[in-house]
Amino acid sequence: MTTPQHSAVRARSAAPAAGAPAIEFVGVNKNYLSHGETVPAVKRTDLAIGQGEFFSLLGPSGCGKTTTMRMIAGFEEPTAGKVFLDGQDVTGVSANKRDVNMVFQSYALFPHLNTYQNVAFGLERKKVAKSEIGRRVGEILEIVSLTGMEKRSPKEMSGGQQQRVALARALVNRPRALLLDEPLGALDLKLRQQMQIELKRIQREVGITFVYVTHDQGEALTMSDRIAVMNAGVIEQLGTPREIYERPASRFVAGFIGTSNIVDGHVDRVEGGLALLSYTAQDRVVVPAAQSVRQGDKLEVSIRPEKIDLHRGVPPVQATGGSVLSGTVTEVVYHGTSTNYTVATAAGADFTVFDQNASNADDLADRGDRVYLTWAPQHSYMIGD
Repeated sequence: MTTPQHSAVRARSAAPAAGAPAIEFVGVNKNYLSHGETVPAVKRTDLAIGQGEFFSLLGPSGCGKTTTMRMIAGFEEPTAGKVFLDGQDVTGVSANKRDVNMVFQSYALFPHLNTYQNVAFGLERKKVAKSEIGRRVGEILEIVSLTGMEKRSPKEMSGGQQQRVALARALVNRPRALLLDEPLGALDLKLRQQMQIELKRIQREVGITFVYVTHDQGEALTMSDRIAVMNAGVIEQLGTPREIYERPASRFVAGFIGTSNIVDGHVDRVEGGLALLSYTAQDRVVVPAAQSVRQGDKLEVSIRPEKIDLHRGVPPVQATGGSVLSGTVTEVVYHGTSTNYTVATAAGADFTVFDQNASNADDLADRGDRVYLTWAPQHSYMIGD
């Protein structure tokens, strides 16, 4: 439940020019010089991030995501194009004059200051009145669940608590947007997962725009309203977590977001809006087809491992209306809640299958077993080049 104090934070943080995105890139390129050669880091980028959105820049190392964030912050200037904050062109405006704050993987807390002093530091530098500092620090510590820890030093706090202090220190200044550069990378897995939920809760409470840089697709899927998947300086896909996971726009996205089975083949026929790719008399992949797909076309098809049913015997008739691939189990990995299989299929591709153990934990396939994989047509997705 949002308190009146929290509402004040939200109201202060959400007063941009009418209808303007919180952050916008128009035709942005960023090049570096390396050994006399021009190296493009970010290419041809147009991007609009909405007010109050939790937006993630996701991709492998060197893809351009951190450079993109640094251009938002003003630490880097674009080689070409313009950057807008709340509808105002800030290209060329120094970082200290942009109403954004950053949180890094290294918390950079002052070790000789306690929690209250760390959070209040920026306000004191701005000569904010002591009564106002006390009110705002108390408000933000409540939001990040650190009330009662005001006198603790950083060394007396856990990694997750220190991260929340760093977050509070950035939020207490009431920036228009908060930029987070891999802020959970130093935490262990369990704490990182807890902090993902906490960050999303905090973002909802304060209502400001969060831009989150990560190479961890699980983090991005858990927290984001939208995700930009970057590769080699280009945004390959922009969409909601569900859109990107269920409908990858490229082979790169399909492989980078989660686990995906990718198989190719030539279209035998198209009927009823479905394309049929045949491999043997019984082995086929059925995929919803665009109107432009014709017999003989070569397609790449993506199927997520959890969408596939694995049968140790001949699959039941009701399971054969979609895709059917025979194969041999080459690897079995038991994960408790599920068993992961690797299957060498008649389509020439190795498939990964996630089989839930809810009802069949005692009926697992073994390496060398002959199996059949089936899935419904809607779980095949035709991907781009």
